[in-house]
Amino acid sequence: MKSVSLNGIARVKLGKGFSKSMRKNGNVPCVIYGGGQESPVHIGVSENQLKKVIYTPNVYKISITVEEKSYETIIRDIQFHPVNDNILHVDFLQLQDDKPVSIAVPVKLKGNSIGILNGGKLNLVMRQLTVTCLPTDLPDNIEIDISDLRIGQSVRIESLDIKNVEFLHPNSLVVVSIKTARAVVAEDEEIEGESTEGESTEGESAEGGQKEENSDK
Repeated sequence: MKSVSLNGIARVKLGKGFSKSMRKNGNVPCVIYGGGQESPVHIGVSENQLKKVIYTPNVYKISITVEEKSYETIIRDIQFHPVNDNILHVDFLQLQDDKPVSIAVPVKLKGNSIGILNGGKLNLVMRQLTVTCLPTDLPDNIEIDISDLRIGQSVRIESLDIKNVEFLHPNSLVVVSIKTARAVVAEDEEIEGESTEGESTEGESAEGGQKEENSDK
């Protein structure tokens, strides 16, 4: 998994008043927990820095430096303002090399599906999948090759196999499928109708031809 670095500011005070003051200065109150610490570490991080790792489809390991001490983390929870969607608070989970972690990872599709080339419609059911593994095995994304998928076919969790990574979903869950587009159905029905009509015309012509031959005799 890709890594980014952020600079944290140690919070000298707690409480709503101090948090409000931090936000006015362009910082977001945050907390780092886990990692065997007795108590969480309360910090502030520049909102502009946070936007670079939050408003993106990617998932990162985040190295946060606070007063010369570094914490390897992932984002566990984000609180947004209900009206303007500003970032109000972020919870970071400190990683430990020997302890598995669960995280939602984006799905990345690869290849040109045969079904889509034949007029089918792509149906991406799961844009993210939750996995659990050691921090060193965290994937950037879950890549799925859809090249061989035909209309009506799908990829389920049970067919995904990533070394040292476990999916926290039922094996039967559909991740992506190729559906029949309505236009394709309409075209098929129209073509079928034309074929049937053509067959009857040919039958009538053939029958008419026989009558003519019989009349000549």
